[in-house]
Amino acid sequence: MLIVNVDNKTPIEKALKLFKSKVIKTKLMTELKKRKEFTKNSVMRRDELKKAIYSQKYKSNEND
Repeated sequence: MLIVNVDNKTPIEKALKLFKSKVIKTKLMTELKKRKEFTKNSVMRRDELKKAIYSQKYKSNEND
């Protein structure tokens, strides 16, 4: 749970900005999107493999 401490003097825009930055730092929205649908372990492994292959190709092309 995210908590943003706000005084009476603090404007609502600043509080919303603090809340948004906390959401981004804790990666809350990405976790919610990820949990929205169930993905099988084999599919997750396949995606990780695709990402690894892509990054390897990108890094090898960058060095050449």
